[in-house]
Amino acid sequence: MSHSNQIGFMPGNILLPKDTDMNKWSVIACDQYTSEPEYWESVKDYVGDNPSTLKITLPEIYLECDDVAERIKKINSEIESYVKNRILCELPQGYVYVERTLLGGQVRKGIMGVVDLQEYDYSVGSQTLIRATEGTILGRIPPRKRVRENAAIETPHIILLIDDEQETVIEPLVQKKDDFEMVYDFQLMKQSGSIKGFFVDKETEKQINEALIALAQKDAFEEKYQVDDKGVLLFAVGDGNHSLATAKACYKDLKKTMSQSEWENHPARYALVEIENVHDEALEFEAIHRVVFEIDADDVVASLESYYDTSYEPCDGQSFEIVRDGEKKRIWIKNPVSNLAIGTLQSFLDDYIKNKVCARVDYIHGQEVVVTHSKKADNIGFLLPDMAKSDLFKTVVLDGVLPRKTFSMGHAWDKRFYLECRKIK
Repeated sequence: MSHSNQIGFMPGNILLPKDTDMNKWSVIACDQYTSEPEYWESVKDYVGDNPSTLKITLPEIYLECDDVAERIKKINSEIESYVKNRILCELPQGYVYVERTLLGGQVRKGIMGVVDLQEYDYSVGSQTLIRATEGTILGRIPPRKRVRENAAIETPHIILLIDDEQETVIEPLVQKKDDFEMVYDFQLMKQSGSIKGFFVDKETEKQINEALIALAQKDAFEEKYQVDDKGVLLFAVGDGNHSLATAKACYKDLKKTMSQSEWENHPARYALVEIENVHDEALEFEAIHRVVFEIDADDVVASLESYYDTSYEPCDGQSFEIVRDGEKKRIWIKNPVSNLAIGTLQSFLDDYIKNKVCARVDYIHGQEVVVTHSKKADNIGFLLPDMAKSDLFKTVVLDGVLPRKTFSMGHAWDKRFYLECRKIK
Protein backbone atom coordinates (compact mmCIF):
# COMPACT_ATOMS: atom_id res chain seq x y z
CA MET A 1 0.00 0.00 0.00
CA SER A 2 1.36 3.38 -0.96
CA HIS A 3 1.42 6.28 1.49
CA SER A 4 -1.59 8.57 1.65
CA ASN A 5 -2.42 10.95 -1.16
CA GLN A 6 -4.00 14.40 -0.88
CA ILE A 7 -7.56 12.99 -0.78
CA GLY A 8 -7.10 10.20 1.78
CA PHE A 9 -8.87 7.70 -0.52
CA MET A 10 -7.13 5.25 -2.83
CA PRO A 11 -7.34 1.86 -4.56
CA GLY A 12 -7.18 -1.20 -2.30
CA ASN A 13 -6.51 -4.94 -2.48
CA ILE A 14 -10.04 -6.30 -2.22
CA LEU A 15 -10.74 -9.93 -1.30
CA LEU A 16 -13.78 -11.76 -2.67
CA PRO A 17 -14.93 -15.33 -1.96
CA LYS A 18 -14.49 -17.93 -4.68
CA ASP A 19 -16.67 -20.99 -5.38
CA THR A 20 -19.16 -19.73 -2.78
CA ASP A 21 -22.93 -19.20 -2.78
CA MET A 22 -22.81 -15.38 -2.78
CA ASN A 23 -26.45 -15.12 -1.73
CA LYS A 24 -25.53 -16.86 1.54
CA TRP A 25 -22.13 -15.19 1.84
CA SER A 26 -23.45 -11.61 1.82
CA VAL A 27 -25.37 -10.51 4.95
CA ILE A 28 -26.94 -7.20 6.06
CA ALA A 29 -24.92 -4.76 8.24
CA CYS A 30 -24.66 -5.69 11.94
CA ASP A 31 -26.54 -2.59 13.20
CA GLN A 32 -29.86 -3.57 11.57
CA TYR A 33 -32.86 -5.42 13.09
CA THR A 34 -31.55 -4.74 16.62
CA SER A 35 -34.93 -5.50 18.20
CA GLU A 36 -35.80 -8.44 15.95
CA PRO A 37 -33.92 -11.60 17.02
CA GLU A 38 -36.14 -13.64 14.70
CA TYR A 39 -34.52 -11.92 11.68
CA TRP A 40 -31.03 -13.01 12.72
CA GLU A 41 -32.18 -16.53 13.64
CA SER A 42 -33.74 -16.94 10.19
CA VAL A 43 -30.50 -15.75 8.52
CA LYS A 44 -28.53 -18.26 10.60
CA ASP A 45 -30.86 -21.07 9.52
CA TYR A 46 -30.68 -19.97 5.88
CA VAL A 47 -26.87 -19.74 5.80
CA GLY A 48 -26.43 -23.18 7.41
CA ASP A 49 -22.91 -24.59 6.96
CA ASN A 50 -22.01 -22.31 4.04
CA PRO A 51 -19.19 -19.74 4.29
CA SER A 52 -20.85 -16.44 5.22
CA THR A 53 -20.06 -12.98 6.52
CA LEU A 54 -22.66 -13.76 9.21
CA LYS A 55 -19.98 -15.93 10.83
CA ILE A 56 -17.23 -13.27 10.76
CA THR A 57 -19.21 -10.26 12.03
CA LEU A 58 -21.07 -9.55 15.29
CA PRO A 59 -24.72 -8.46 14.92
CA GLU A 60 -25.38 -5.62 17.37
CA ILE A 61 -28.38 -7.46 18.83
CA TYR A 62 -25.88 -9.76 20.59
CA LEU A 63 -23.60 -7.01 21.96
CA GLU A 64 -25.18 -7.16 25.43
CA CYS A 65 -25.44 -10.97 25.59
CA ASP A 66 -23.63 -12.95 28.31
CA ASP A 67 -21.89 -15.06 25.68
CA VAL A 68 -20.46 -12.14 23.68
CA ALA A 69 -16.83 -13.17 24.49
CA GLU A 70 -17.55 -16.66 23.18
CA ARG A 71 -19.12 -15.23 20.03
CA ILE A 72 -16.06 -13.05 19.38
CA LYS A 73 -13.74 -16.03 19.87
CA LYS A 74 -15.81 -18.01 17.35
CA ILE A 75 -15.66 -15.12 14.84
CA ASN A 76 -11.87 -14.94 15.04
CA SER A 77 -11.57 -18.69 14.60
CA GLU A 78 -13.92 -18.60 11.57
CA ILE A 79 -11.83 -15.81 9.99
CA GLU A 80 -8.68 -17.91 10.48
CA SER A 81 -10.32 -20.89 8.80
CA TYR A 82 -11.43 -18.74 5.80
CA VAL A 83 -7.86 -17.47 5.37
CA LYS A 84 -6.30 -20.93 5.87
CA ASN A 85 -8.73 -22.66 3.47
CA ARG A 86 -8.28 -19.90 0.86
CA ILE A 87 -12.01 -19.11 0.73
CA LEU A 88 -11.05 -15.58 -0.34
CA CYS A 89 -9.24 -14.48 -3.49
CA GLU A 90 -7.41 -11.13 -3.79
CA LEU A 91 -8.09 -8.79 -6.72
CA PRO A 92 -5.25 -6.61 -8.06
CA GLN A 93 -4.98 -3.24 -6.30
CA GLY A 94 -7.77 -1.05 -7.65
CA TYR A 95 -11.26 0.38 -7.27
CA VAL A 96 -14.49 -1.58 -7.65
CA TYR A 97 -17.51 0.26 -9.05
CA VAL A 98 -20.68 -0.97 -7.29
CA GLU A 99 -24.30 -0.88 -8.43
CA ARG A 100 -26.84 -1.85 -5.78
CA THR A 101 -30.36 -2.37 -7.12
CA LEU A 102 -32.73 -1.70 -4.22
CA LEU A 103 -35.99 -3.51 -3.55
CA GLY A 104 -37.93 -0.65 -5.18
CA GLY A 105 -35.79 -0.87 -8.34
CA GLN A 106 -33.63 2.25 -7.86
CA VAL A 107 -29.89 1.78 -8.46
CA ARG A 108 -27.47 3.18 -5.86
CA LYS A 109 -23.95 3.72 -7.16
CA GLY A 110 -20.63 3.67 -5.32
CA ILE A 111 -16.88 3.04 -5.49
CA MET A 112 -15.01 0.65 -3.20
CA GLY A 113 -11.53 1.73 -2.12
CA VAL A 114 -9.57 2.34 1.07
CA VAL A 115 -9.31 5.42 3.28
CA ASP A 116 -6.26 6.51 5.20
CA LEU A 117 -7.18 6.51 8.90
CA GLN A 118 -4.59 9.26 9.45
CA GLU A 119 -7.09 11.55 7.65
CA TYR A 120 -10.05 10.58 9.88
CA ASP A 121 -11.05 11.82 13.31
CA TYR A 122 -14.40 11.05 14.94
CA SER A 123 -14.07 13.59 17.77
CA VAL A 124 -16.57 16.47 17.80
CA GLY A 125 -15.28 19.55 16.00
CA SER A 126 -12.53 17.73 14.07
CA GLN A 127 -11.37 19.33 10.81
CA THR A 128 -10.02 16.27 9.05
CA LEU A 129 -10.83 15.27 5.44
CA ILE A 130 -12.94 12.36 6.77
CA ARG A 131 -15.37 13.03 9.65
CA ALA A 132 -18.14 11.37 11.61
CA THR A 133 -21.60 12.80 10.98
CA GLU A 134 -23.03 11.77 14.34
CA GLY A 135 -21.86 11.35 17.91
CA THR A 136 -19.78 8.22 18.40
CA ILE A 137 -20.96 6.04 21.31
CA LEU A 138 -17.61 5.03 22.83
CA GLY A 139 -19.19 2.03 24.57
CA ARG A 140 -19.87 0.47 21.15
CA ILE A 141 -16.16 0.35 20.27
CA PRO A 142 -14.64 -2.19 22.77
CA PRO A 143 -16.58 -5.31 21.62
CA ARG A 144 -15.87 -4.41 18.00
CA LYS A 145 -12.21 -3.89 18.88
CA ARG A 146 -12.09 -7.40 20.31
CA VAL A 147 -13.21 -8.71 16.92
CA ARG A 148 -10.92 -6.51 14.83
CA GLU A 149 -7.69 -6.48 16.85
CA ASN A 150 -7.15 -10.23 16.39
CA ALA A 151 -8.62 -10.51 12.90
CA ALA A 152 -6.55 -11.11 9.78
CA ILE A 153 -9.19 -9.50 7.56
CA GLU A 154 -11.83 -6.76 7.74
CA THR A 155 -15.37 -7.03 6.37
CA PRO A 156 -16.82 -3.53 6.38
CA HIS A 157 -20.23 -1.99 5.75
CA ILE A 158 -18.87 1.58 5.83
CA ILE A 159 -20.31 4.13 3.41
CA LEU A 160 -18.69 7.55 3.10
CA LEU A 161 -20.59 10.35 1.36
CA ILE A 162 -19.24 13.02 -0.97
CA ASP A 163 -21.09 16.26 -1.76
CA ASP A 164 -20.70 16.13 -5.55
CA GLU A 165 -23.62 18.09 -6.98
CA GLN A 166 -22.06 18.19 -10.46
CA GLU A 167 -21.72 14.36 -10.47
CA THR A 168 -18.04 14.32 -11.44
CA VAL A 169 -16.71 11.34 -9.45
CA ILE A 170 -19.02 8.30 -9.53
CA GLU A 171 -21.67 8.97 -12.18
CA PRO A 172 -19.26 8.97 -15.20
CA LEU A 173 -18.62 5.26 -14.50
CA VAL A 174 -22.18 4.34 -15.52
CA GLN A 175 -21.28 4.82 -19.20
CA LYS A 176 -17.97 2.95 -18.87
CA LYS A 177 -18.97 -0.09 -16.82
CA ASP A 178 -19.43 -2.38 -19.82
CA ASP A 179 -15.70 -2.01 -20.51
CA PHE A 180 -14.81 -3.12 -16.96
CA GLU A 181 -14.45 -6.70 -15.74
CA MET A 182 -17.49 -7.79 -13.71
CA VAL A 183 -16.32 -9.27 -10.39
CA TYR A 184 -19.72 -10.13 -8.86
CA ASP A 185 -23.39 -10.11 -9.81
CA PHE A 186 -26.02 -11.76 -7.60
CA GLN A 187 -29.32 -11.46 -5.71
CA LEU A 188 -29.12 -10.48 -2.05
CA MET A 189 -30.93 -12.56 0.57
CA LYS A 190 -34.26 -11.69 2.17
CA GLN A 191 -35.59 -9.90 -0.94
CA SER A 192 -33.10 -7.07 -0.48
CA GLY A 193 -32.46 -6.45 -4.17
CA SER A 194 -29.27 -7.30 -6.04
CA ILE A 195 -25.69 -6.09 -6.44
CA LYS A 196 -23.05 -5.89 -9.18
CA GLY A 197 -19.35 -5.04 -8.90
CA PHE A 198 -17.02 -3.97 -11.74
CA PHE A 199 -13.21 -3.73 -11.54
CA VAL A 200 -12.22 -0.21 -12.64
CA ASP A 201 -9.48 0.21 -15.27
CA LYS A 202 -6.35 2.32 -14.60
CA GLU A 203 -7.37 5.25 -16.83
CA THR A 204 -10.73 5.61 -15.03
CA GLU A 205 -8.98 5.19 -11.65
CA LYS A 206 -6.90 8.27 -12.50
CA GLN A 207 -10.04 10.23 -13.50
CA ILE A 208 -11.72 9.33 -10.17
CA ASN A 209 -8.70 10.63 -8.24
CA GLU A 210 -8.56 13.87 -10.25
CA ALA A 211 -12.28 14.53 -9.68
CA LEU A 212 -11.87 13.97 -5.91
CA ILE A 213 -8.84 16.29 -5.82
CA ALA A 214 -10.98 19.00 -7.47
CA LEU A 215 -13.72 18.50 -4.82
CA ALA A 216 -11.12 18.89 -2.07
CA GLN A 217 -9.84 22.32 -3.19
CA LYS A 218 -9.88 24.63 -0.17
CA ASP A 219 -11.03 27.81 -1.97
CA ALA A 220 -13.91 26.09 -3.75
CA PHE A 221 -14.92 24.34 -0.51
CA GLU A 222 -15.00 27.58 1.50
CA GLU A 223 -17.01 29.36 -1.18
CA LYS A 224 -19.49 26.48 -1.42
CA TYR A 225 -20.26 26.41 2.32
CA GLN A 226 -19.57 30.10 3.01
CA VAL A 227 -17.00 29.31 5.71
CA ASP A 228 -13.41 30.23 6.59
CA ASP A 229 -10.80 27.99 8.20
CA LYS A 230 -13.15 25.10 8.93
CA GLY A 231 -10.92 22.52 7.25
CA VAL A 232 -11.99 20.74 4.05
CA LEU A 233 -14.59 18.01 4.65
CA LEU A 234 -14.37 15.64 1.68
CA PHE A 235 -15.93 12.47 3.13
CA ALA A 236 -18.76 12.40 5.69
CA VAL A 237 -19.56 9.03 7.25
CA GLY A 238 -22.99 7.95 6.06
CA ASP A 239 -23.01 4.42 7.48
CA GLY A 240 -20.73 2.28 9.63
CA ASN A 241 -19.61 5.13 11.91
CA HIS A 242 -18.70 2.77 14.76
CA SER A 243 -16.93 0.33 12.45
CA LEU A 244 -14.70 3.12 11.13
CA ALA A 245 -14.14 4.42 14.68
CA THR A 246 -13.11 0.89 15.71
CA ALA A 247 -10.64 0.67 12.82
CA LYS A 248 -9.13 3.99 13.95
CA ALA A 249 -8.95 2.87 17.61
CA CYS A 250 -7.19 -0.39 16.65
CA TYR A 251 -4.74 1.45 14.40
CA LYS A 252 -3.91 3.96 17.17
CA ASP A 253 -3.15 1.08 19.55
CA LEU A 254 -1.01 -0.60 16.91
CA LYS A 255 0.98 2.58 16.21
CA LYS A 256 2.19 2.64 19.82
CA THR A 257 3.95 -0.69 19.25
CA MET A 258 5.67 0.24 15.96
CA SER A 259 8.36 2.45 14.50
CA GLN A 260 7.23 5.16 12.05
CA SER A 261 8.34 3.20 8.99
CA GLU A 262 6.34 0.19 10.22
CA TRP A 263 3.05 2.00 10.89
CA GLU A 264 3.34 4.12 7.74
CA ASN A 265 3.19 0.99 5.61
CA HIS A 266 0.94 -1.22 7.74
CA PRO A 267 -2.34 -2.42 6.12
CA ALA A 268 -4.25 -1.55 9.33
CA ARG A 269 -3.54 2.13 8.58
CA TYR A 270 -6.32 1.86 5.98
CA ALA A 271 -9.97 0.81 6.05
CA LEU A 272 -12.08 -0.54 3.19
CA VAL A 273 -15.10 1.65 2.43
CA GLU A 274 -17.62 2.47 -0.27
CA ILE A 275 -17.99 6.10 -1.31
CA GLU A 276 -21.36 7.36 -2.57
CA ASN A 277 -22.65 10.73 -3.71
CA VAL A 278 -25.11 12.34 -1.31
CA HIS A 279 -26.96 13.59 -4.43
CA ASP A 280 -27.57 10.07 -5.79
CA GLU A 281 -31.33 9.90 -6.37
CA ALA A 282 -31.43 6.33 -5.04
CA LEU A 283 -29.97 7.48 -1.73
CA GLU A 284 -32.76 8.34 0.67
CA PHE A 285 -32.35 9.80 4.14
CA GLU A 286 -34.87 8.48 6.62
CA ALA A 287 -35.27 9.39 10.24
CA ILE A 288 -34.19 6.86 12.84
CA HIS A 289 -37.02 6.63 15.36
CA ARG A 290 -36.87 5.88 19.10
CA VAL A 291 -38.58 3.34 21.34
CA VAL A 292 -38.11 3.45 25.11
CA PHE A 293 -38.57 0.03 26.74
CA GLU A 294 -39.39 -0.87 30.37
CA ILE A 295 -40.74 2.56 31.28
CA ASP A 296 -43.89 4.26 32.64
CA ALA A 297 -45.25 5.88 29.45
CA ASP A 298 -47.43 8.36 31.40
CA ASP A 299 -44.37 9.56 33.30
CA VAL A 300 -42.34 9.97 30.08
CA VAL A 301 -45.03 12.18 28.53
CA ALA A 302 -45.52 14.24 31.71
CA SER A 303 -41.75 14.73 32.03
CA LEU A 304 -41.45 15.79 28.35
CA GLU A 305 -44.27 18.31 28.84
CA SER A 306 -42.50 19.88 31.81
CA TYR A 307 -39.01 19.66 30.25
CA TYR A 308 -39.99 21.82 27.24
CA ASP A 309 -42.67 24.39 26.42
CA THR A 310 -44.99 22.05 24.50
CA SER A 311 -48.27 22.14 22.61
CA TYR A 312 -50.55 19.60 20.91
CA GLU A 313 -51.82 22.33 18.57
CA PRO A 314 -49.74 23.33 15.51
CA CYS A 315 -47.40 26.21 16.34
CA ASP A 316 -43.89 27.55 15.66
CA GLY A 317 -41.18 25.12 16.73
CA GLN A 318 -40.29 21.51 16.07
CA SER A 319 -42.63 18.54 16.12
CA PHE A 320 -42.57 14.75 16.28
CA GLU A 321 -45.09 12.04 17.08
CA ILE A 322 -45.51 10.18 20.36
CA VAL A 323 -46.70 6.58 19.89
CA ARG A 324 -48.55 4.81 22.73
CA ASP A 325 -50.70 1.68 22.52
CA GLY A 326 -50.13 1.81 18.76
CA GLU A 327 -51.74 5.29 18.54
CA LYS A 328 -49.87 8.37 17.26
CA LYS A 329 -50.14 11.91 18.68
CA ARG A 330 -48.11 14.89 17.39
CA ILE A 331 -46.43 17.23 19.88
CA TRP A 332 -44.80 20.62 19.16
CA ILE A 333 -41.75 21.89 21.06
CA LYS A 334 -41.76 25.70 21.22
CA ASN A 335 -38.28 26.05 22.76
CA PRO A 336 -36.08 23.50 20.93
CA VAL A 337 -32.42 23.13 21.94
CA SER A 338 -31.15 21.78 18.64
CA ASN A 339 -31.36 22.61 14.91
CA LEU A 340 -33.16 19.30 14.38
CA ALA A 341 -36.19 17.82 16.18
CA ILE A 342 -34.18 14.65 16.70
CA GLY A 343 -31.57 16.55 18.74
CA THR A 344 -34.23 18.20 20.86
CA LEU A 345 -35.87 14.83 21.66
CA GLN A 346 -32.51 13.15 22.29
CA SER A 347 -31.49 15.83 24.84
CA PHE A 348 -34.64 15.07 26.81
CA LEU A 349 -34.26 11.28 26.55
CA ASP A 350 -30.60 11.36 27.65
CA ASP A 351 -31.54 13.36 30.75
CA TYR A 352 -34.62 11.29 31.51
CA ILE A 353 -33.09 7.83 31.08
CA LYS A 354 -30.00 8.38 33.23
CA ASN A 355 -32.10 8.02 36.40
CA LYS A 356 -34.10 5.00 35.22
CA VAL A 357 -32.34 1.74 35.98
CA CYS A 358 -34.31 -0.65 33.77
CA ALA A 359 -35.20 1.66 30.89
CA ARG A 360 -33.40 1.41 27.56
CA VAL A 361 -33.73 3.27 24.27
CA ASP A 362 -33.55 1.49 20.93
CA TYR A 363 -33.02 3.21 17.59
CA ILE A 364 -35.49 1.89 15.05
CA HIS A 365 -35.56 1.99 11.24
CA GLY A 366 -39.16 1.90 10.01
CA GLN A 367 -42.37 3.30 11.51
CA GLU A 368 -44.22 -0.03 11.61
CA VAL A 369 -41.73 -1.53 14.08
CA VAL A 370 -42.11 1.50 16.40
CA VAL A 371 -45.92 1.15 16.32
CA THR A 372 -45.69 -2.59 17.07
CA HIS A 373 -43.33 -2.12 20.04
CA SER A 374 -45.40 0.76 21.44
CA LYS A 375 -48.45 -1.52 21.81
CA LYS A 376 -46.81 -3.05 24.90
CA ALA A 377 -47.77 -1.33 28.15
CA ASP A 378 -44.22 -0.55 29.34
CA ASN A 379 -42.99 0.91 26.03
CA ILE A 380 -43.32 4.27 24.30
CA GLY A 381 -42.29 5.25 20.77
CA PHE A 382 -41.29 8.48 19.04
CA LEU A 383 -41.57 9.02 15.28
CA LEU A 384 -39.24 11.69 13.92
CA PRO A 385 -39.25 13.74 10.69
CA ASP A 386 -36.78 12.96 7.89
CA MET A 387 -33.69 15.14 7.48
CA ALA A 388 -33.00 16.88 4.15
CA LYS A 389 -29.89 15.43 2.44
CA SER A 390 -28.77 18.94 1.52
CA ASP A 391 -28.42 19.77 5.25
CA LEU A 392 -25.84 17.08 5.98
CA PHE A 393 -22.49 18.53 4.93
CA LYS A 394 -23.26 22.10 5.95
CA THR A 395 -24.48 20.99 9.40
CA VAL A 396 -21.34 18.89 10.00
CA VAL A 397 -19.08 21.73 8.77
CA LEU A 398 -20.80 24.37 10.92
CA ASP A 399 -21.98 22.48 14.01
CA GLY A 400 -19.77 19.40 14.16
CA VAL A 401 -21.56 16.07 14.51
CA LEU A 402 -25.33 15.56 14.40
CA PRO A 403 -27.15 13.92 17.33
CA ARG A 404 -26.44 10.19 17.31
CA LYS A 405 -28.65 8.03 15.11
CA THR A 406 -30.10 11.08 13.32
CA PHE A 407 -30.70 9.51 9.93
CA SER A 408 -30.58 6.24 8.11
CA MET A 409 -29.81 5.86 4.44
CA GLY A 410 -32.91 4.01 3.29
CA HIS A 411 -34.95 1.16 4.73
CA ALA A 412 -33.25 -1.58 6.78
CA TRP A 413 -33.35 -3.99 3.81
CA ASP A 414 -31.65 -1.38 1.60
CA LYS A 415 -28.63 -1.02 3.89
CA ARG A 416 -25.16 -2.07 2.83
CA PHE A 417 -24.48 -5.81 2.97
CA TYR A 418 -21.17 -7.31 4.04
CA LEU A 419 -19.45 -8.61 0.92
CA GLU A 420 -15.90 -7.44 0.16
CA CYS A 421 -13.00 -8.13 2.55
CA ARG A 422 -9.39 -6.93 2.90
CA LYS A 423 -6.28 -8.13 4.73
CA ILE A 424 -5.38 -5.97 7.74
CA LYS A 425 -2.42 -8.00 8.98
